[in-house]
Amino acid sequence: MYLKTHSLFLTLFFIAAATTTTIAAITPGSTLSASNINQTWTSQSATFSLGFVPTNPPTTPPTFIAAIVYSGGSPVVWSAGNSAVDSSGSFQFLQSGSLRLVNGSGATVWDSGTTGATSATLEDTGNLVLSNSTATVWSTFDQPTDTILPSQNFSVGNALRSGSYSFTLLNNGNLTLRWNDSVLYYNQGLNSSVNVSLNKPMLSLQSIGILQLSDAKLSTPVVVAYSSDYAEGSDVLRVLKLDKDGNLRIYSTSKGSGSSTPRWAAVQDQCDVYAYCGNYGICSYNDSNPFCGCPSQNFEMVDPNDSRKGCRRKVSLDSCQGSATMLTMDHAQFLTYPPESESQVFFIGISACRGNCLSGSGACFASTSLSDGTGQCYIKSEDFVSGYHNPALPSTSYVKVCPPVDPNPPPSLGETVKEKSRGVPAWVVVVVIVGTLVGLVALEGGLWIWCCKNNKRLGGLSTQYALLEYASGAPVQFSYKELQRSTKGFKEKLGAGGFGAVYRGVLVNKTVVAVKQLEGIEQGEKQFRMEVATISSTHHLNLVRLIGFCSEGRHRLLVYEFMKNSSLDNCLFLSEEHSGKLLNWEHRYNIALGTARGITYLHEECRDCIVHCDIKPENILLDGSYIAKVSDFGLAKLVSPKDHRHRTLTSVRGTRGYLAPEWIANLPITSKSDVYSYGMVLLEIVSGRRNFEVSDETNRKRFSIWAYEEFEKGNIDSIVDKRLADEEVDMEQVERAIQASFWCIQEQPSQRPMMSRVVQMLEGVMEIEKPPAPKSVMEGPVSGTSTFISSNASAFSTVAASPYLPSSSSSFHISGVSTSASGKNTDKATSSLLQSIP
Repeated sequence: MYLKTHSLFLTLFFIAAATTTTIAAITPGSTLSASNINQTWTSQSATFSLGFVPTNPPTTPPTFIAAIVYSGGSPVVWSAGNSAVDSSGSFQFLQSGSLRLVNGSGATVWDSGTTGATSATLEDTGNLVLSNSTATVWSTFDQPTDTILPSQNFSVGNALRSGSYSFTLLNNGNLTLRWNDSVLYYNQGLNSSVNVSLNKPMLSLQSIGILQLSDAKLSTPVVVAYSSDYAEGSDVLRVLKLDKDGNLRIYSTSKGSGSSTPRWAAVQDQCDVYAYCGNYGICSYNDSNPFCGCPSQNFEMVDPNDSRKGCRRKVSLDSCQGSATMLTMDHAQFLTYPPESESQVFFIGISACRGNCLSGSGACFASTSLSDGTGQCYIKSEDFVSGYHNPALPSTSYVKVCPPVDPNPPPSLGETVKEKSRGVPAWVVVVVIVGTLVGLVALEGGLWIWCCKNNKRLGGLSTQYALLEYASGAPVQFSYKELQRSTKGFKEKLGAGGFGAVYRGVLVNKTVVAVKQLEGIEQGEKQFRMEVATISSTHHLNLVRLIGFCSEGRHRLLVYEFMKNSSLDNCLFLSEEHSGKLLNWEHRYNIALGTARGITYLHEECRDCIVHCDIKPENILLDGSYIAKVSDFGLAKLVSPKDHRHRTLTSVRGTRGYLAPEWIANLPITSKSDVYSYGMVLLEIVSGRRNFEVSDETNRKRFSIWAYEEFEKGNIDSIVDKRLADEEVDMEQVERAIQASFWCIQEQPSQRPMMSRVVQMLEGVMEIEKPPAPKSVMEGPVSGTSTFISSNASAFSTVAASPYLPSSSSSFHISGVSTSASGKNTDKATSSLLQSIP
């Protein structure tokens, strides 16, 4: 909302500018006035301008900041001290060689503190430079405010600041975010594959959207992060910005558009940002938007017009010494970070966690007890509490308040009761509520009795009862013995994938399920449960639904709905003796469309984009009606980055033909990598053959290359599965599918369409232009990678364990790409990989 409003103000400001002087140099004595926002100092090509812009939100009377802005008015990339002045203020280049921001009263608000500068120049890079006849005296690139531009180096000692938040780079290469220069809530460092001691690390943002770290001890720069639209579009400015909400983001702005789009965020869960909701503020989500509230009605907003300013007690604790009590908050945590968490963590039970804080006099204001099996209790000994509430959090928190405890009403229900009670006697309301509760208890008891009568073992009872939770959408927690019993000792194996084997099972209520035994899981209990909660909350007709999970010691299992017709590969690549089960064209077309819709949901419609990383026929399951359901989504996040990279390099022999070229070239993996994989699957659905197979019919060429040659000749019939010759085939649908597949398997990610566009292509609601000829990474080096390869040979995951509570979940649910920091080793790995693929 802030960006949109700010963009509107700045766009109007630039439209109103009737005359702007383009100058190469600014001479001492030049002045800009806040009363004339049309007056600006502009770079040679008018890419950037320095002038006064209204503050956002607007104030009465109006105030302004002296800022450098991009073409079109957004984003603001630098401002003089982040300070505002009134309409009589001015920005001056003094004869002494100093830049100065002055208020209408004549008071100095900001000064560059320089002397001897004889000229000032606003470069087309966005850098404002003060220089004398021989050297640069001062520049905005060396004095950043809250933004880093391409070509701008950010070194140790620099800092971005926005409100109470700051961003710095440490000597060891770690990127850090702090609140109030004290609480370190984000500390992202190099992964284990880059095992070096850095000398003078430097952070920079490439114009294509790759954030990288360079150092004399690194053979090549290391990729720290990348924008989701990296390398796409021309005339796109990408910046790294510390926002007022405490998050660090990469933004993209098309020249002249006046609007910015976030493309990457350091903290994927905004509620993990310390003090986002202020003191005693509780962060939670309304759909996908974070919002702030108070712990209970014992508190009130500091500013009713700005919920982010936090809450305060209505009655001070000093007023009830000796009679204070504890407010209980289920599924809530108070964010705690080192060093506080190291000295204030105890291994005690829930009741002790509450009781110890209550009896701790003024030494404890709140506490959090984890229900993840660790028995940890965090004590908040400072009167500043930053909270997070989420139904998926396995924790209970307590806040010390003066009695009586006045909890917040349930959403909507509280308002309904309140409104009805205005015209109804209180005793009637009480009777209705008590009667409802008694009825629910009776119903629950009846269900328990029914379960007991229909199940011989008590162990089955717990499962039966737990399945009632699944009806409400919550993932069911199973014990290992229950799943062992339901699968008859993991006897009937349905298949095996990159994350483990899958077995057929039957639950006590006769529901047939597929049980996946996960391998290579190194995450802790809490993080595993958080990721399971994320997967289980992802619902779509074309996604396999997660029923429950097991996390017991080293056993990690997932329980999915059972798919009667197995996976697509078993129905598509049939041997002659099973030709009677051949998929007809109608089923194939619906499977292709359903799969595309499922992937579209993962990429574009979830709160967090989920990159699958392993789209292939084996991961497309078919129910009894041959409706396609994508499986194994979100699982890449559960495997440790080191293990997953090893799997990726060694499992290509099993999934060859579906990896996008950027996997081989060590470029960042985005949703466009899934698009490539889907394109290969789509070609297989049409042809009924593996895309990596070669034969005399294809002149020993890779099938996708041969198919495009046939498409150019107009021989579409030759591409279609020969086994469909005697069946009715809609050739218009076939042609759309073939063209869509060729667009999907383009070598450059920027040329591939988004999955929502692929759906439109298949549905025939949009015209499809003739696709360029796809190139095969297997037939030679990847063209166009020379721009990236030197800076990306050491690409690695931005997902790292953070020593704070709670654990954050990544916006891209994708396991990291972790390779050697040595370009030589990378070449060896790539060479080995290429040799393993025919």
